[in-house]
Amino acid sequence: MNKAMTILYKVHGNLYVNLTNRCPCSCTFCLRQEADTVSEVDRRSLWLEHEPSFDEIVADFANYDMKEFGELVFCGYGEPTERLDVLLAVARYAKDTFGIKVRVNTNGMADLIWNRDTTPDFASLVDTVSISLNNPDPVRYQEIVRCRYGAGSFDAMLTFAKNVHRHVPDVVLTTVETVLTRDEEAQCARICEELGVTYRIRPWV
Repeated sequence: MNKAMTILYKVHGNLYVNLTNRCPCSCTFCLRQEADTVSEVDRRSLWLEHEPSFDEIVADFANYDMKEFGELVFCGYGEPTERLDVLLAVARYAKDTFGIKVRVNTNGMADLIWNRDTTPDFASLVDTVSISLNNPDPVRYQEIVRCRYGAGSFDAMLTFAKNVHRHVPDVVLTTVETVLTRDEEAQCARICEELGVTYRIRPWV
């Protein structure tokens, strides 16, 4: 594991924010088990020497032409809502300064991490929340994500998705292509329909 201070990095025409390496899950498919980075453009390690402060993150924006990017995405080598206060502060700064859309890629465990309903905090600051659904079956879900919060993690994730949609216009639940059967994907689609959110099958990388 090579450590660096890669705070902001480019992926697919968007600028990503690497807030933390902490995560309540240890997913069997997680890319960080195999590599130090996910970006084909920026090969710097996403393992952090320390968690960046708000000031360090803001300073790093000066290294980028923000007009190049369609979104600012909170998604690094960790669960971004582990640092929810910093996430929200940076999102507010980015919106006020650059007028950029903000997306949060999350495992949906924020309420369990903070032991409260965190979803109102996202209002007006986040345009899209993308949540890893992974599997429609609660038991199989826990086998895959290995969340430290145990068997209740699946229901907590769905509750977070339902509630955050009251505050964020675009909520997406995702699974990875080729890892589910057609029937399982259909079950995921039904879950999303019941929640009133979008279902997306995404590439593995």
